[in-house]
Amino acid sequence: MQNRPFPWQDKPESCQDVIWRHSENPIINRYDIPTSNSIFNSAVVPFEDGYAGVFRCDNKAVQMNIFAGFSKNGIDWEINHEPIKMQAGNTDMIESDYKYDPRVVFIEDRYWITWCNGYHGPTIGIGYTLDFKEFFQCENAFLPFNRNGVLFPQKINGKYAMLSRPSDNGHTPFGDIYISYSPDMKYWGEHRCVMKATAFEDSAWQCTKIGAGPIPILTKEGWLMIYHGVITTCNGFRYAMGAALLDENQPDQVKYRTQPYLLGPAAPYELMGDVPNVVFPCAALHDEKEDKLAIYYGAADTAVGLAYGKLSEVIQFTKDNSL
Repeated sequence: MQNRPFPWQDKPESCQDVIWRHSENPIINRYDIPTSNSIFNSAVVPFEDGYAGVFRCDNKAVQMNIFAGFSKNGIDWEINHEPIKMQAGNTDMIESDYKYDPRVVFIEDRYWITWCNGYHGPTIGIGYTLDFKEFFQCENAFLPFNRNGVLFPQKINGKYAMLSRPSDNGHTPFGDIYISYSPDMKYWGEHRCVMKATAFEDSAWQCTKIGAGPIPILTKEGWLMIYHGVITTCNGFRYAMGAALLDENQPDQVKYRTQPYLLGPAAPYELMGDVPNVVFPCAALHDEKEDKLAIYYGAADTAVGLAYGKLSEVIQFTKDNSL
């Protein structure tokens, strides 16, 4: 709707980077609902005259689940105190040991949700809602093990499309981005490799593993895919944010990919938390007319941060600094 405010702060004069942080980050703190140990790696989408979201809230038993939330301005959030309760969608099998790292996108007539679903190990769960009150769980997209399932916001060549990162059952020390297609959001196939982790000497920040982040944004240069990259350091994994441009009609073809990262852990709330040194993007809002981009990211697996950029500048940076 036209009267929906876009979350935004202008770039500070002292900032030399393409992406800059919200001045009052984190916008969501770890204890913002009574049961939570941490709230992070969450997804946001325009809804009615404001915004709705699906939030990863780990409780004080460190059980992982997803919760609905609402905001008028995309910055100040009210998150439900009870987790989303799923009803049967295109399947009666809605077993789930845990749910985490959701993404949300509106396609055609409903809001689709993907998340890392616990079914004999991590795989990609799929569900939908019309109103963020009732939620319906569908068949898992893939066999275990898989993470970072990210849907495209429209069909490609007549089929639904999803990015994912095949993985293992632990703290995966590897991972590349793949794309898969479905005629009906139930059966998935035509799996193609999109992008691999880099060689250490080419771009070390993304040499261990990579994974898709927010819903891809269709631009004149192709699909803008914001993603996370990981390096293994003597202090463990370090997660940062990069961008790539994929071909509009063949998104397994990478046109450009950032060699330097766009945003890496540097602020105290990114460096310190349950898992230090993590910037993990999960959602992005954009206003093409105003040339604005707002990126929501998990900070140190503890809280939610918000960062901004000019959409045109991010695209140009990706082209000018490509591997």
